[in-house]
Amino acid sequence: MKVLKVGILGLGTVGGGTYTILTENKAVIEKRTGCSVEVARILDRRKKEGVPEYLYTEDPDEVIACSDIDLVVETLGGIEPATSFMLQAMEHGKHVVTANKAAVAANYQKLTETAAKNGVQFLYEASVGGGIPVLTSIQNELQGNNFLEVMGIVNGTTNYILTKMTEEGADYADVLKDAQAKGFAEADPTADVEGIDVANKLSILIALAFDKYIAPTDIPTTGISKITKADIDAAAAEGCKLKLIAHAKLMEDGTVEASVAPEKIPFAHPLAGVSNEFNAVYITGDMVDELMFYGKGAGALPTGSAIVGDIIKVAKTK
Repeated sequence: MKVLKVGILGLGTVGGGTYTILTENKAVIEKRTGCSVEVARILDRRKKEGVPEYLYTEDPDEVIACSDIDLVVETLGGIEPATSFMLQAMEHGKHVVTANKAAVAANYQKLTETAAKNGVQFLYEASVGGGIPVLTSIQNELQGNNFLEVMGIVNGTTNYILTKMTEEGADYADVLKDAQAKGFAEADPTADVEGIDVANKLSILIALAFDKYIAPTDIPTTGISKITKADIDAAAAEGCKLKLIAHAKLMEDGTVEASVAPEKIPFAHPLAGVSNEFNAVYITGDMVDELMFYGKGAGALPTGSAIVGDIIKVAKTK
């Protein structure tokens, strides 16, 4: 049987979920690919229970430059050193799979060009929407469409906060504390609540749907930290819910208008029913019309599932 050897950069929440799926679902992956996918090396100082200690290293080169490794999974997070590690891995002839929306959005062109130059695959389904296969659908089943509009709820933290403010009448500060206590929000929630995370994901969606790269820093972005109960009540009086929306629309002149901001979504719109930490992406194509992709947008196993799906794509071509 063919073998695909995988190195994992970072065994935190998402990296750990990826490892779990590759080991617990090893038999079904082999059956569907005809390939044995084996974790050969893990870059991390922390040791997780149930993971053989001999797999660990603290030297990045033992993953990104090792001749025995075919594919590198990057789950470190942040722009650097993650981007440099991914580029170096591709330059060493390795396929790269990542969930890192910040690195992909900031360096989309360089990463994709480096992959093409070195004849390797660069896959990042898990970077938008966690376990929701929206990027794969845009690049495959829907590629016969001209995309007209993309709208998305792509941050579980902010959607959870707005859901609780809407349904329970709670104040923003109180719900944020609750979200942090439940692990839905980071100790420093700035990237989530100010829309930075959403802008990263929208940049990636635009690149795939509209074949245009817009840096996340060039997308007008407003978060939810200033939303009050009065704002939510005013929206409800108009038959709407406030949602933090990633929004991109193809204009008549061929340009793409993009924004991240709280929007009033009519009760009848499918996005209005997306609650708590769930994500959804609503796409309009000129042939398929309107579609919505819905599911868990974060978490070890949902995001790990998307990463493993990308690994399987590579395994099938080995």
